[in-house]
Amino acid sequence: MSTQDITPELRAWIIAQAEAGHSPQSVLTAMRASGWEEDVALGAMEEVLQGRASAVKLAAKPMPDVTTGHPNVVRAHDRDVTVLLQIQHPRIVVFSDFLSSEECTELMAQAQPRLARSETVVNATGGSEVNAARTSQGMFFARGESGLCARIEARIAALLHWPVENGEGIQILRYAPGAEYRPHYDYFDPNHAGTPTILQRGGQRVGTLLMYLNTPAAGGATTFPDAGVTVHAVAGSAVFFAYPLPAPQTKTLHGGAPVTEGEKWVATKWLREGLFI
Repeated sequence: MSTQDITPELRAWIIAQAEAGHSPQSVLTAMRASGWEEDVALGAMEEVLQGRASAVKLAAKPMPDVTTGHPNVVRAHDRDVTVLLQIQHPRIVVFSDFLSSEECTELMAQAQPRLARSETVVNATGGSEVNAARTSQGMFFARGESGLCARIEARIAALLHWPVENGEGIQILRYAPGAEYRPHYDYFDPNHAGTPTILQRGGQRVGTLLMYLNTPAAGGATTFPDAGVTVHAVAGSAVFFAYPLPAPQTKTLHGGAPVTEGEKWVATKWLREGLFI
């Protein structure tokens, strides 16, 4: 249990950083560098954000998200997308009709010849390697690689109000029977030595859109253990979740449950803070 206290001086300092226009991540990094434990630092920031209007700039960090007003249907570039579910904390939105059946089929066909064992980030170096926690096959399309990719990327940008250039290329994953991806976070942990290298290509990840390309016969749901939420894989549907800070308090721990019958195909789009190169 933490023994560090959230003092009036700390609250005043956070307010000063907010008024100076510093981002939540830079404030958190500075506090940790000064010896504050991460849970205390995050708790102090949350308390100030909720209780002091002068800290509103910290809460106003631009983030990808759907249109306000809780619409049932959103026009996303070239397609009407239905909103099925919205959760505020963690920020999770589930959509149906995001992809047509033809688009799902074509993405799988284009990806099939390039599939290889999926890798995960190596925290110490910023590289990647095969990991037992991730037993799918996958590949990456370059951003805008094909007309289909460009159309889907424009749709994502319109739906989530986030620039196309602030996104990684679409990743396709195939999960065979028994394959899974154990619970993990999509942001890059600031504590790991390899993170600064990764962040040079566009800053932190701030949001994820998972698009389901088929409906498995059984299993394969996307689970959010800390939020108690399960999203079933249904062809053409998608789930979006955002994480304004690279911290467990975002409750965005998630995983791909084992496929127990048939196979699962998904497309993933990760959104970055800045221009991804």
